[in-house]
Amino acid sequence: MRVLMLHGINHNMFGKRDPKQYGTITLDEINASLSALGQELGVEVQAYQTNCEGEMCERIHQGYQDGVDAVLINAGAWTHYSYGIRDALAILTCPVVELHMSNIHAREEFRHHSVFGEIVMGQICGFGVDSYLLALRAGVSAAKAAKK
Repeated sequence: MRVLMLHGINHNMFGKRDPKQYGTITLDEINASLSALGQELGVEVQAYQTNCEGEMCERIHQGYQDGVDAVLINAGAWTHYSYGIRDALAILTCPVVELHMSNIHAREEFRHHSVFGEIVMGQICGFGVDSYLLALRAGVSAAKAAKK
């Protein structure tokens, strides 16, 4: 089973960017935690990060072509306005879980709305790095249920 983890814009700056909201954990540390949990769950986690919206859409298309079993996405600010990424995600036939380290509903008003909300299986936010781990568990569980 393969799970695609998509990290969005500015996530390469985790550990440096706004530690009050995101803590000091780095993207490499997040990916290591996901890989470790993936091994426990018996799944391969493929992580991808980009600051370019078109490249994110291309990676989603590749995930579709590769037949990944689930997709996790923390699109960052793109969550609130990228209809291009939304449309790319809508192509997928596997479970998609949206996640955020911070509680987007307790932040600036523009962050309260997700353009992905109507097409994803669910959303997890506000638990820091645990949001990623919870999303992985949810995505794997949904993918297993879909195969039955």
